[in-house]
Amino acid sequence: MNTAIPLPLTFIMGAALTIFSPVFAQSFPPVVKQKVEAAQKQVKTIGMEEYRKLVDNPGSALIVDVREPHEYAAGHVPGAINIPRGVLEFKIWSHVGFPADTEMDRPLILQCQSGNRASLAAQSLEDLGFTRSTAVVMSLEDWRKASHPFTK
Repeated sequence: MNTAIPLPLTFIMGAALTIFSPVFAQSFPPVVKQKVEAAQKQVKTIGMEEYRKLVDNPGSALIVDVREPHEYAAGHVPGAINIPRGVLEFKIWSHVGFPADTEMDRPLILQCQSGNRASLAAQSLEDLGFTRSTAVVMSLEDWRKASHPFTK
């Protein structure tokens, strides 16, 4: 008996999970919320208005979208590079001059859908020794609704 899920059904299920991800975002234990809140107390955070100033001033900081590649491809803030949170500790180095002249004090702005993954990512970078990582805590949907720059 073949128990594999047909490819079209797999695609539909994946799309449904992506579309309804805000619903599932609330389906985690309280310890996760506590971990995010602890990270936000440890790292520097900014909101939408301060983030807009950075986006409008390219080159002032490296903006890293830590969402998954399919989320980034669906739309992102112009100038942001995509390094998913799950591989950030391994992929950030080529963007900060490693190995010749590693810029551990380069301003790094971490952004995701809501600020949760960005906060955890900023904390991870601080644990690696980066001194100027900042998490953007805002809703990316609110960013779009406010007609701030957004591209596909």
